[in-house]
Amino acid sequence: MRAWLLATATLLPALAGAQGFPEKPIRLIVPFAAGGGTDSIARDMARSLGEKLGQAVVVENRGGGGGSIGANAVAHAAPDGYTLLFATSTFVTNAAAEASTSYDVEKSFQPIALIGRGPLLVVTTRDLGVDSVAQLRDLASKKPGTINFCSAGNGSINHLSGELFKQRAGVQMTHVPYKGSGPATMDLLAGRVQVFFATVPTILPQVKDQRVRLLAVTSKTRSPLFPDTPTMAEAGIPDFDISTWWGVLAPAGTPKDIVEKLNVAVNDAAAADLTRRRLTDEGADLFKGTPADFAQVLHNELTLWRGVVKQSGIKLD
Repeated sequence: MRAWLLATATLLPALAGAQGFPEKPIRLIVPFAAGGGTDSIARDMARSLGEKLGQAVVVENRGGGGGSIGANAVAHAAPDGYTLLFATSTFVTNAAAEASTSYDVEKSFQPIALIGRGPLLVVTTRDLGVDSVAQLRDLASKKPGTINFCSAGNGSINHLSGELFKQRAGVQMTHVPYKGSGPATMDLLAGRVQVFFATVPTILPQVKDQRVRLLAVTSKTRSPLFPDTPTMAEAGIPDFDISTWWGVLAPAGTPKDIVEKLNVAVNDAAAADLTRRRLTDEGADLFKGTPADFAQVLHNELTLWRGVVKQSGIKLD
């Protein structure tokens, strides 16, 4: 009887924690400055998630370091479900490029849910004079190293996608990093750089206004936003299936029952009208899955990007 009482006493707090969670507001750390595309998606998600959980979900912007400052804050937070990270694909590419060593993507975090993913858009300046990926490849082959491609920073998804293109196309281009997609876009429009592997939220207005040339999308299938634009594979670059994504993670060690409750709530919030419209308007496909599904995506992408970094010889430290 005494052993049973002790076991029950040990079990009850865990059960109470799961049933009572959340009992206070949750912080959703966005590792980028306020006002950008990722921040907008996160704020829509926070509003819907708060409605699902019955507690406020407060967005806290922790920009800097290509997202590593915000990620580091969550990695070292209490694993109680009250501090979450709203991550993008740069979370993995930064780690693959070893832009931050203060946390481990697979060991320091507990995946909650991947909510959506969308292609990058391969765009060029209009005065470059190319209308297709084949023409870009031909020009880069004839003038090795003279074509510049920009990115939101070293180790970003734009940077490593450009490196992957160089490897798969067998060409040489020069990488020019910026402190964010905004400055990169401005210099692209000014003609100081010629190519950008850009996220849809970053470059969509310029594509619609025909201020840049859209050559291809990087996903496996064509984008509903641009049904006449080929994929990279269709454009002659095989095995090029790259997408940016958005997802929610918690610190490693977060109790399983809280993780499961958050997974259901995040999936439901992503499917709610507010977040769903935001994602689909930006060319993303909704994704609904388990924490294990998200963990597998992280592992696969980390393996891919580490291979790209190793082959390219990138040194960011």
